Amino acid sequence: MTDSQIRIDRRSLIVRGTLGLAGLGLVPRVAFAKSATEQRLVFTIQRGAADGLGTIGAVGDPAFAGVRGDLAADVATGTKLDAMFALHPAMARTAALYGQHQALFAQALASPYRDRSHFDGQNVLETGGSGAYQLKDGWLNRLLTLLPASEARAIAVATTVPMALRGRREVASYAPSNLPDASDDLLARVTTMYQGDAQLHGLWDEAMRTRTLTGDLAQDDGRNAAATGALAAKLLIPANGARIAMIETGGWDTHAGQRGRLAAQLKGLDAMIGGLRDGMGPLWANTLVIVATEFGRTVAVNGTGGTDHGTGAAAMLIGGGVKGGRVLADWPGLAPAALYEGRDLKATMALDALIGGAVAGHFGLEPALAMKALFPAGGGTKVVEGLVA
Repeated sequence: MTDSQIRIDRRSLIVRGTLGLAGLGLVPRVAFAKSATEQRLVFTIQRGAADGLGTIGAVGDPAFAGVRGDLAADVATGTKLDAMFALHPAMARTAALYGQHQALFAQALASPYRDRSHFDGQNVLETGGSGAYQLKDGWLNRLLTLLPASEARAIAVATTVPMALRGRREVASYAPSNLPDASDDLLARVTTMYQGDAQLHGLWDEAMRTRTLTGDLAQDDGRNAAATGALAAKLLIPANGARIAMIETGGWDTHAGQRGRLAAQLKGLDAMIGGLRDGMGPLWANTLVIVATEFGRTVAVNGTGGTDHGTGAAAMLIGGGVKGGRVLADWPGLAPAALYEGRDLKATMALDALIGGAVAGHFGLEPALAMKALFPAGGGTKVVEGLVA
C-alpha cells in the first residue's frame, strides 16, 4: 500500500491506503442498507477509560456526593439532564444540543470485556468481539460491507488506521503533515526564523496550528480539538467523500489530579463536537456521532485525587437525527453492595447493543442481522431501538 499526498483546504494531509471498493462479501443481503442515503457516521473513541461518573454524574443518587468526594463538585453545578443525572459544565455546547434533543446519553454500560487492561479493552471495543483479539477486523470495517457500494468509504482522523476500521475493505487515514521526529526546540527555532517573513510566516503558523490535530483534547484550551472536528466535517461533506469517520482521542486515563484534567478533556471534547456540528452545516441532520470508551473508572476516589480502571462507563449519541434529550440508564446505584466487585459501577446495558441499535437505525439496516455482522460474538444480543429518527 503506497502513500500519496493530497491537499485539503490548503492543508497538506497524508493519505494512507485508498478508498477502494471491494466485493460485498458473504453477509446476508437483507442486512444491507436499502438504498443510497446522505447519512454520515463519526465514531469517537476515548482512549484511556473516560470517567463516566465524572462526565454524566448521578447527582440524584444519595451515595454520589460522599463516594466521589471533590470529584462530585464540578458535575453538581452542571446542566441537570433529569432527576438523576447532570452533565459536566465543561460540555456547554453538548448541553445545548441535549436541550435541542440532539444528544442522548447512556450510563452504566460496558462492552463484554470485564478486566482492566487498556489494550485488551480497546481491542474488544473496536473489533466487536466478546474477548480480546478474537476477531481480526473492526466493526466499522464490517459496517462498510452493509452499505451501498457507492457509499462504502471511510476515513480515520489519525496517523494510522485504528483497529475499528481495519479489515477487508480498504480505508484512508488523514493526519496533518508534520515532522514527527522534530524536537520542540527545533520547531520553536524555525518559528522564530519565519517570524519576519511575510509569506512563510502565515504558512508555517497554519502548519503549526494543525500539527497536533489528533492529539490530546486538553491541548491549546480546546482550540486544537475544535479544529479536529472541523477537519472531520471537511472530509465528510463532499458527495464523493467519506461516509464514516473515526476520531481518536487520548488523555482519559486520570489516575491522579482528575478534577482539573477531566474538565480540560471534556472542554476539548465539547469543542470538537461543536467544530463538527458547525462544519457539517445542513448535513448535521444526517450525522450520527458515537462517543465511547473501553471501560469506566472506579466509583471511589484514590489517594492522588484520581480514579483507577473500572467497569461501567458512559456513552454519547449526538446528531441531528438522534432522539435525544434523555439519559438511558437502568441505574444500579452506588451503594457499596451495588458495586461490581465492590469497587466499580455495575454495567446494566450492553455497549454493543447501544452501538448496534444506533447504527442500524441510522443507516436503515435490519437490526438483528446488522448486529450479527457488527458484533458476531454477541450471542443474539438484542439492539437498543428507538435511538434515531
